[in-house]
Amino acid sequence: MLSILKKEITSYLSSLVAYVTIGVFLLVLGLFLWVFPESSILDYGYAGLDSLFNTAPYLFMFLIPAITMRSLAEERKEGTFELLLTRPLADWQIVLGKYLACLFIVFFALVPTLVYYYSVYVLGTPQGNIDTGGVIGSYIGLFLLGAGFAAIGLFASSISKNQIIAFTISVFLCFFFYNGFDSLSRLLSLQNLNLQNLGITEHYESVSRGVLDTRDLAYFVILTGLFLCLTLFVLLRQRQKSITGKDAIFCGATLGILIFLGIISGITFTRFDFTKEKRFTISAISRHIMGSLKAPVSVTVYLKGDNFPAGMKRLQRATRDMLSDLQAYSNNKLQFDFVDPVANIKSLSDEGQKKIYDSLEAKGIIGQNQTVKTDNGVSEMLIFPEALVRYKGKEIAVNLLQTRIGLSDEDVLNNSIQNLEYAFSSAVKKITSGGKPIIAFTEGHHELTDLQLNDAMKSLADGYDVGRINLKEIPFSLLMKIRLLVIPKPDSAFTEEEKFKIDQYIMRGGKVLWAIDQVNAELDSLRGHGGEQMSFAKQLDLDDQLFTYGIRINYDLIADMRCAQIPVSTGNVGGQAQIQMVPWLYYPVFISMSKNPIVKNLDGIRSEFANTIDTLGIKNVKKTILFTSSPFNKKLTAPHIISLQAVEQEPNPKEFQNAPKTVAVLLEGKFKSDFLNRPVPEGLKENIPILPQSAATKMIVISDGDVFKNQVGADGSPYPLGYDHYMRQNFGNKNLLLNIADYMTDDSGLIALRTKEVQIRLLDHPRIRTEKLYWQLINNIVPLGLLLIFAIFQHYIRKRKYAR
Repeated sequence: MLSILKKEITSYLSSLVAYVTIGVFLLVLGLFLWVFPESSILDYGYAGLDSLFNTAPYLFMFLIPAITMRSLAEERKEGTFELLLTRPLADWQIVLGKYLACLFIVFFALVPTLVYYYSVYVLGTPQGNIDTGGVIGSYIGLFLLGAGFAAIGLFASSISKNQIIAFTISVFLCFFFYNGFDSLSRLLSLQNLNLQNLGITEHYESVSRGVLDTRDLAYFVILTGLFLCLTLFVLLRQRQKSITGKDAIFCGATLGILIFLGIISGITFTRFDFTKEKRFTISAISRHIMGSLKAPVSVTVYLKGDNFPAGMKRLQRATRDMLSDLQAYSNNKLQFDFVDPVANIKSLSDEGQKKIYDSLEAKGIIGQNQTVKTDNGVSEMLIFPEALVRYKGKEIAVNLLQTRIGLSDEDVLNNSIQNLEYAFSSAVKKITSGGKPIIAFTEGHHELTDLQLNDAMKSLADGYDVGRINLKEIPFSLLMKIRLLVIPKPDSAFTEEEKFKIDQYIMRGGKVLWAIDQVNAELDSLRGHGGEQMSFAKQLDLDDQLFTYGIRINYDLIADMRCAQIPVSTGNVGGQAQIQMVPWLYYPVFISMSKNPIVKNLDGIRSEFANTIDTLGIKNVKKTILFTSSPFNKKLTAPHIISLQAVEQEPNPKEFQNAPKTVAVLLEGKFKSDFLNRPVPEGLKENIPILPQSAATKMIVISDGDVFKNQVGADGSPYPLGYDHYMRQNFGNKNLLLNIADYMTDDSGLIALRTKEVQIRLLDHPRIRTEKLYWQLINNIVPLGLLLIFAIFQHYIRKRKYAR
């Protein structure tokens, strides 16, 4: 077999056809990767070789058949195959020797592409900012693909003496196995047969990312072994020879191994993630969620379209990769598809287009305008970075793009990719869970109304049972069934009985979200009192209780230069009021730098008349600051006169240079009871034993009750939580609420997935702009130059050898 291998390699590398074939492959590949803008690495902007591993399979469909077409067809045409049979070699050794020779030539053709790796390595910012492990894993995937195509090509070469026919059959079979099964699986009558699993694409796309799944490895081994056995069978049948002796042993052993691999890969599997950050390694929590699915879950991703900017292409690919990874653990229960929601919308009337947009918006799919750079400048493109998860008639929208004030587009994109596993796993868990946890909002103290909490409760309703409770009326036994108690901006005092219920609810492991204003101040009241209002302290009677738990909300207001805007009338023109948006210092926007999963990568949080918080040292209680004001703030102690005329004055920056003020705190641990060594309040009708210390539990204190209030339109219809309809801007308030709910009610630790980190790998754009032509020439000429040098050297060695 080794003699066959050596002969085939020497014969091929001594042929001009070999170097022309490989040279054309390298030239076309170089043009696609470095010149043509649609697939150019330089235009893509990220330090990776994704374009190589996406483009190479289609070029392999021509390169490898060109390599394999002569292996057996030429031998049979020239009559030299019979000479091979005179050697002490079994048929399987001849087939295997020729196959390994073809595989070596494929490897030889890939070696010059390492120049691409060097170029990306040098152009990275900082230099060397390329995931080498991921590239190695992707090359393994490309080599496995080449191994499969080589086996198919060898089979095609065995069934015809004509090299052109062998080449044509090989190209067709390679294309069919790569794309054919995937296309067939989309036919309506065949959608339930999972035919895509028989095709190469399903398995190559996973390995090409740098993740080697043993099921994908088994697939390529089975595909290769099957076509090698078919090749051997064809050769024997052409000679009218039965399969006996060593050939029978080879075929039997090969088929036995292939069947064994197929069975084992269907029962169990493991994965090897070559990437540096292990970004394709799915957490144990997500694996459990996917593995526990009882019925099919479908995911429709609307992030599809033509001429996407590079960032959206990266998010699209990352989303596909994540869903593929989750699908791998779902026993085929998770199915996904990418659709373009506006593919045929231009042909519709304005009314028809509006109906489509309205239907998408009703499902939570809201388009975003993205600026796209073109050769003619810039243009606007409507993109839908959302997905819809469906299960048994229920639907949950998943936002894929995590925007954030002040971050660059690359940082926003990276944060979004980091959040994908949590976004999809959380959505699937919520939509498939049986008994939903109960979240209750208190009422009876002039808290936020149902209308003001409309979107907060509606958003939570996808994964929770949500309602209102009155602490005076609810029995304690029912209170204990609530997983999270939310106190949303009370305006009147709590009685001792109500405080006792809250305290003992906490002592028994209950979790509380306090959203409290300590100062009475409202913009609507300000407008209705001549533009001035005296802000004064509320009397909620909660200070002693919060103090016991380690928190003090102060009677003051925060004026912050990082703030939202409000509409102010600046006069009348032609009988119409002139409205201008102006910064309102009492509406701070909080941006967290914390790595805590509740607030990590959240967009700015819009607040109204927030107070400062002091934390106290309490034993067995851990405190985490979630939000602070900006460093450009000023504290105003109540009582204080607030005037709309303040918008006419430019704030003095020197007065606003102060340390950031704490406005939201997470407390975790064992809390001491506020009623320790105190009698049970009089009038309490239930017998509730006093527990002096809580079990391990959590609470969150936010010094603003308006963070979970949605705005209400003039017609009485509520806006989405976090949407400021005056500024026409979305803030992160809704995501904050959903993250808090997940963190407080989910004991599985799913929310911890939000701490996942993925490194941004960018190319040096200024350097590319000045050296683009240089690197295009390097990556198109150097691989061809290396090939030419090798050809000359090989010819020289061969000439010297035979000259002797």
